[in-house]
Amino acid sequence: MTMMSGAQMVVRTLEDLGVESLFGYPGGAVLDIYDALLESKKIKHILGRHEQGVAHAADGYARATGKVGVCLVTSGPGATNTVTSIATAYMDSIPMVILTGQVGTPLIGSDAFQEVDTVGITRPIVKHSYLCQCALDIPKYIRQAFYLASTGRPGPVVVDIPKDCVRPSLRFEYPEPEGEVKMRAYNPTTQGHKGQVKRAARMIAEASHPVMLVGGGAQLSGAKDEVRAIAKRFNIPVTSTLMGLGVYPSTDKQFLGMLGMHGTYEANNAMDKADLVFAVGCRFDDRVTNNLAKFCPAAKIVHIDIDPASISKTVNADLPIVGDAKIVLNQFIDAFNEFDLKENTEAMKSWWTEIEKFRHIDCLNYRHDENMIQPQEIIEAVYRATDGKAIIATDVGQHQMFTALYYKFDEPRHFLTSGGLGTMGYGFPAAVGAKIGCPDAQVCLFTGDGSFQMNIQELSTCLEYGIPVKIFILDNHTLGMVRQWQRMFYKGHISSTNLNSNPDFIALAKAYGHEGIRVEKPSELDDAVKKALSMKDKLVIVDILCNTDAKVLPMQQSGGSMSDMFLSEE
Repeated sequence: MTMMSGAQMVVRTLEDLGVESLFGYPGGAVLDIYDALLESKKIKHILGRHEQGVAHAADGYARATGKVGVCLVTSGPGATNTVTSIATAYMDSIPMVILTGQVGTPLIGSDAFQEVDTVGITRPIVKHSYLCQCALDIPKYIRQAFYLASTGRPGPVVVDIPKDCVRPSLRFEYPEPEGEVKMRAYNPTTQGHKGQVKRAARMIAEASHPVMLVGGGAQLSGAKDEVRAIAKRFNIPVTSTLMGLGVYPSTDKQFLGMLGMHGTYEANNAMDKADLVFAVGCRFDDRVTNNLAKFCPAAKIVHIDIDPASISKTVNADLPIVGDAKIVLNQFIDAFNEFDLKENTEAMKSWWTEIEKFRHIDCLNYRHDENMIQPQEIIEAVYRATDGKAIIATDVGQHQMFTALYYKFDEPRHFLTSGGLGTMGYGFPAAVGAKIGCPDAQVCLFTGDGSFQMNIQELSTCLEYGIPVKIFILDNHTLGMVRQWQRMFYKGHISSTNLNSNPDFIALAKAYGHEGIRVEKPSELDDAVKKALSMKDKLVIVDILCNTDAKVLPMQQSGGSMSDMFLSEE
């Protein structure tokens, strides 16, 4: 038992929880905490240049490492600047703890300087939130926040800390034994219902046209080995949501590619013709299903998810199983062994013959032009140069979809992207967080000239801490995805999507103390990518001028079935 200030309690609690990296931006309400941080030998503080970037970096750290990402910001605008980042993490179920400063408790509700109702503002986009009322609330609430953020369906948790709570010195001891957090009203189900698992196991073995659909929940639970084992055991075709990429290796012959709005022809057609969809940790959002009335008309749906609210929320599950994906899939393996269930060889041979006909369409083929770089070529060039092993972050737009389609992810936690919220400006700070968490990994960012400018200030953070991410700008001088929709659905009217006043990104890189390379011709592309990657200790911006009119294809036809798709420019 030690005498400590509330601020020291914050630092001590974070240390005891194993926090090594804290992303933050100081301000008046958190100065005591920053003063206490000077005493810490265990926590590295990374000073960002904007609170949105700080919180995105914590998000990227969490996605790449599997640990809880932590950020610290001040009250008022410091807290409100994190709202987009919190919503991004919430939509994608990313474990984060956001520590926010607050005005002193006597001033709450008085419209004091830099006061906002942080708990009220963030309530719809957090898993839970806390407002500390006294110093001894701090260790208890932070520990509960970590527990909530990382268990059940993961998500962000806010701990709002008033300035007067961090100042008094009190005897410090945990209110509960270290390592144990118990919350009476919170008991997430992790084990699947045994009877349901056994029924579903037989359904999988008996299906003649099964498809395994892997979502972000499988990624978050670490279910890679179980997903792969079950797919191989029954020779099941596998498809993935955007958030599930990497759980099943994209280079494996059983992988059909991503499904949905910009999914592959073979993935969407297999789903449309399936008699059983084995969905693991996905929520069937609108970018996956297209028209719900036409979604997988012949299929029975077996749906595993740790969040009971996600089951039958949009697509009715014929056999629902609530539980952690990794734990439940191990229960499936036990059931398969108990009943000695094996591949339905003849049925699967016929099913794969049908799928190969879909694959023959070659929906990812695109036109090459010796005078103009196609955006798909950029993704492929980086894929070749990194041997497919880099951690890849993206912003949102055409480059995000090109990355999902053309960079073949073989391992989980290698693709960091804003799926549910679709946040432009996410990618760069997320890449920074990933590199902090995985310093030995090659970390690359695919971004657009629109997205990159939204959090470009983090170039300063990278200089200060020597964070050598490689940035590939797919520079088409337009908001590419919005322009694509304008061309396809608004009679070609181009309204407010041209970006004709971009900065000189190479000069900007040098102004921030980094390296820059400009690429204008297809013949220059491979050498430029290799040169950038060879500068291992340098942040490098590679500004690549590419086709303004390129479209992300294939693309589902709105209101149609899974198989109703635009396949080419014609």
